[in-house]
Amino acid sequence: MTAAFPDWFYPGPPGGWTADMLDHLPPDAPAHVELIDGSLIMRSPQTNFHMLMVNLLVDRDRGIRPPSHLAVAREMSITLGLRQRPEPDVLVVKKEALSDLRRTSYRPEEVHLVVEVVSPDSEERDRTTKPIKYSDAGIRYLWRVELEDQEPVAYTFELEPSVKAYAPTGIHRKRLTTYVGFDVDIDLDLSPFIG
Repeated sequence: MTAAFPDWFYPGPPGGWTADMLDHLPPDAPAHVELIDGSLIMRSPQTNFHMLMVNLLVDRDRGIRPPSHLAVAREMSITLGLRQRPEPDVLVVKKEALSDLRRTSYRPEEVHLVVEVVSPDSEERDRTTKPIKYSDAGIRYLWRVELEDQEPVAYTFELEPSVKAYAPTGIHRKRLTTYVGFDVDIDLDLSPFIG
């Protein structure tokens, strides 16, 4: 069985897709669409792990607790360039970036931390493609969270500015304890969100 693409999707606009076009997709477009190298990326159905991990990270009591000038956001895109508008699962942004309630995307200079929770279909993008885009844009901190033996593992990175590349700062199992301009201490146990 083959699924037909809607007329608006294929073959796409002359010259390819651009970041500003994501704000003008038709109503039948998927809710979460990324733009990577001018190509639209649709999300496949998320797993329980993905949903629970995002819920943990944005939870006010158990998740990321930034200082008052920063805020936690989820599933918002970052416009990195004409043909680059990825959508991390979780972000920490400057609080003033939240003031315009009509906004659909942040600028890289407003983003303090990006978090990608890896799904089977996003593994290559989350491990390779998107970190390069984020580091080239100067976003200082990156976390990648994966499922290993039914448990979360968080890989943390910090931008090394002289080479514009991420340097690993840790591999965290059971507990994510690190510093990203503020202290982070998150119990990675997902069971409180299950039962």
